[in-house]
Amino acid sequence: MAFLGHPEPDPVGEGQESVWDYPRPAIAEPTDRHIVIRHRGVTLADTQEAWRTLETSHPPTYYLPPAGVETQFLTSNPQRSMCEWKGQARYWDVEIGGDLLTAACWSYPNPTGSFTPIAGYFAFYPEPFDECLVDGEQVIPQPGGFYGGWITSREAGPFKGIPGSRFW
Repeated sequence: MAFLGHPEPDPVGEGQESVWDYPRPAIAEPTDRHIVIRHRGVTLADTQEAWRTLETSHPPTYYLPPAGVETQFLTSNPQRSMCEWKGQARYWDVEIGGDLLTAACWSYPNPTGSFTPIAGYFAFYPEPFDECLVDGEQVIPQPGGFYGGWITSREAGPFKGIPGSRFW
């Protein structure tokens, strides 16, 4: 049965979390999951000191500390966006292995309220990179292009970004 015009949540298997149990408004929480990003044979990021943001219907987005990111591959991009929960985001291009990945990364220099722990941390869209791993598992990008969630076997959907999800 659908609720409030939203789809029926997928069944939750052993070891999974339903994104429909995530809160709204969104929250940020520390995680010790091992996050690795590789592209063209170069490890761009490797940390177990990330934060993840959780919001109803969205898979987690991981924010990585500068110490866990090879920031020499990042250059500032003029693009900005506004999140109703976190404030204004700035974007970063990633140039690595001969590839220029435009606006593939973002950060919040001055996030609002409860998101201050992710100030200056970096989040990456998983789609353009060769490997984005959570505890060794290759992630699936959140559908829709705009969102930066990382889907693994630990999350049960359906996920915001699929056709028809605009008003979830």
